[in-house]
Amino acid sequence: MGVALRIESCHTACASRSARATAVATIYVAQPMLAQIGRDMGVPESGLGWIVATGQIGYLVGLAVLVPLGDILDRRKLVGSQLLLAAVGMVVTAVAPGLWFLLIGLASTGLFAVVVQTAVAFGADLSTPSERGRTLGIITSGVIIGILGARVAAGVLAELWGWRSVYVTLTLLLVVLSIAVLKQLPADRRSNRRTYGEVLASLGKLFRKPLFFSRGLIAFFLFASFGTLWSGLALPLAAEPWRLSTAQIGTFGIAGLAGALGAARAGRWADTGRANPVTGTALALLTLSWIASGQANWSLWLVVILVVIGVVVLDFAVQAAHVSSQSLLTAAYSDQTSSTIGGYMIFYSLGSALGATATTAIYSTSGWAGSVMLGAGFALCGLLTWALSRRAVRRTFG
Repeated sequence: MGVALRIESCHTACASRSARATAVATIYVAQPMLAQIGRDMGVPESGLGWIVATGQIGYLVGLAVLVPLGDILDRRKLVGSQLLLAAVGMVVTAVAPGLWFLLIGLASTGLFAVVVQTAVAFGADLSTPSERGRTLGIITSGVIIGILGARVAAGVLAELWGWRSVYVTLTLLLVVLSIAVLKQLPADRRSNRRTYGEVLASLGKLFRKPLFFSRGLIAFFLFASFGTLWSGLALPLAAEPWRLSTAQIGTFGIAGLAGALGAARAGRWADTGRANPVTGTALALLTLSWIASGQANWSLWLVVILVVIGVVVLDFAVQAAHVSSQSLLTAAYSDQTSSTIGGYMIFYSLGSALGATATTAIYSTSGWAGSVMLGAGFALCGLLTWALSRRAVRRTFG
């Protein structure tokens, strides 16, 4: 039975990684194209962050009302149907005649992109306790691949055929994947008699638990820092004196591959009981990474070298901390993994939205230096939260 469970977990992790990569791409794909979309839609520089934040807001709603369904319904069917509904949102975005239609499409896509969290909970439940971190690392690496692929491919496609072609491509991928996961994911065999209301009530109670709330706050600051970099970096690179194209800006995402390595490695560390120290170390690295990322106003070669170093360290640190936190939470609340992951990711979504909107607003008044101070500040807040929450981890796990 253990071998069968391991095989099912592996299949689920691999299929979920593909679905997750594409779903998360729908949220972050606008980042390297912000300047181009802004020109086409007549959006001022200070308001560009809302193009990314709108998808995060839809994602936030989905985390609260859709992800808990995974604790009572067949998650294989949930994954397939949510991928299809996300594709509908992409169609609206691709054909949007104006800003409001664009935002509606992005919000709709974000709402159903929570398929990501359904897949995480499914993989965690199918894993043995000794391999849960490894499975989460495999699935989470799909996020990095999706974000990486989105940034690079979006930059190239937007340069060749305009930003709308990116959303058309994502629509097709979502439809294909919805069919694939229904065939590849194993049946979700559970006997759960809880009602939707009971599941939502249990989610609300999680917010009163010290371990859950502290890990949520860490996620909030972690992804606020992450959003600050990736929503703000395109602005100085596209401006004078560099004037880089969307394709050139998109290639900076290649450095984010380090995040996939961080996710995979952190999962293995978590399985050996080192999840909490890994989180603290990752947050310290995240703070330091802003020293390199802040050098976007020097000579072009120094910009490339230092910003790439900053991106590598930042993406590695973010994903290492992220996987470690999810591993701790799914181990502590194994009877409600979907609600736990969904609730945790509410903090993630709020942080990402804050980082995206704040960095563009601050950049318009204080330049890249202001955005760097903002991102580093978020990272320091995350590190402080981790330091203050170590007692909650000891109380839970002994």
